Amino acid sequence: MMNRTLPLAAVTLLLASACSTNPVTGKKEVMLVSKGQELAMGQQSDPAVTAQFGLYPDPKLQKFINDKGKAMGAISHRPELAYQFRVVDSPVINAFAVPGGYVYFTRGIMAHFNSEAQFAGVLGHEIGHVTARHSAKQQTNAIIGQVGLMGAMIASPRLAQFGEQATQGMQLLFLKFGRDDESQSDELGVAYSSKIGYDASQMADFFRTLEREQAKSGTPAIPDFLSTHPNPADRYNRVHELADQWKQQNGNPTTLKINRDQYLRLIDGLVYGEDPRQGFVENNAFYHPELKFRFPVPAGWKHQNTPQQFQMADPAGKALMMLALAPGASLDEAAQALAKQFSLQPTDPRRVSVNGFPALTFVADQVQQDPQTGQTVAGVRTLVYLIQDGKTIYALVGAAAPADFPGYQPTFSSTMEGFARLTDPDKLNRQPEHLRIKTLKLRSSLSQALKTNGVPEKRLEEMSILNGMPLNEQVNAGSLIKVVGK
Repeated sequence: MMNRTLPLAAVTLLLASACSTNPVTGKKEVMLVSKGQELAMGQQSDPAVTAQFGLYPDPKLQKFINDKGKAMGAISHRPELAYQFRVVDSPVINAFAVPGGYVYFTRGIMAHFNSEAQFAGVLGHEIGHVTARHSAKQQTNAIIGQVGLMGAMIASPRLAQFGEQATQGMQLLFLKFGRDDESQSDELGVAYSSKIGYDASQMADFFRTLEREQAKSGTPAIPDFLSTHPNPADRYNRVHELADQWKQQNGNPTTLKINRDQYLRLIDGLVYGEDPRQGFVENNAFYHPELKFRFPVPAGWKHQNTPQQFQMADPAGKALMMLALAPGASLDEAAQALAKQFSLQPTDPRRVSVNGFPALTFVADQVQQDPQTGQTVAGVRTLVYLIQDGKTIYALVGAAAPADFPGYQPTFSSTMEGFARLTDPDKLNRQPEHLRIKTLKLRSSLSQALKTNGVPEKRLEEMSILNGMPLNEQVNAGSLIKVVGK
């Protein structure tokens, strides 16, 4: 048998050839991803990220993040990068960066900032991940197109393989960095935001907002700069210390900006929370006001909506369904494209009518090659309904392991055959909530100010977190606060 162990000298040579200088630390480190590959990763990832979540349609907000980002990139450790900054249309509270200088903030996180300085600190933190090449060091972790919530729920490995395709980008996933990388990005966030004139201590105050949001939601899945640290209070103190140190080292400048009111006026009218115009679930049904259709959601099934598709998974983790737009100008073209995309072998396609819509339905196995025998085997079994509404064709797909498929087929069928025109005015006219910035006429507690502006008791804590203040904090006359409304 041949010796497959790589000689020590060869290993040493390989590592030496993979060494590069970190732009931030100036130290040599092993880096298996070249700068050219890093740029290519970003260029390939960006279209998928923006297509999956959509850009938030507010030119002034997009100009704001781009102007601040470009200014910060220019004074960073990698000013040569062609940085790109986007606000994406997601209610999730998050900011993330991909290699090559692509940085994304959700409208959800923009809603929770309470000053330009808070925004700038987090912007510097994310640029820090890029300049220190943290994501390049984590190249074995997927950046986009990971199996989302549904894929994680699927117990069957074969079904998970189908689910991986069906649920790509379903959640806003991002790289998780270690403590050292996060600490370094905190330092860079302080330095970069301070250099362009902002009070970096405000970033620490935003961490407090995130800590409260995490406690309220009972989930650790808040942004990565919080979820990777078990004690946010320590981090809050650390960022304050870093900001104080930077001031001392730079002559204690007195002109560092917070710009609270300017920022609040910028986000006045921002969509808050889920946007029902992109579809919503209510009383075990999915409604899409803009596309004017509805269909039932099986009781107890988990669901997730994105601009590209709507997914459902049964609580036992053995079946999933999805709805997405299908390519092609006809039902036959759509069937061929779908079969190619998912490696499906359709059987017995039938023309049917679904509540007045022309449709094509078939059962199909996803064909796979057994790695041990090389034989073609059925991976998962699917029920497909292609439903045509004018020039638009919708694909409804249900998938389960072949042994489980008969038990789920009635649920698949009843859901898909329940697809119908949406005519209910209440559902068609459903509007999202928006941030509304109010000016206080009298000094009062935040709690009283919120009540005066129509906030119900059950939403006081939510609005308190949104404003980054405790409910008992005194707010002066003339101050601006956030509330939400239609």
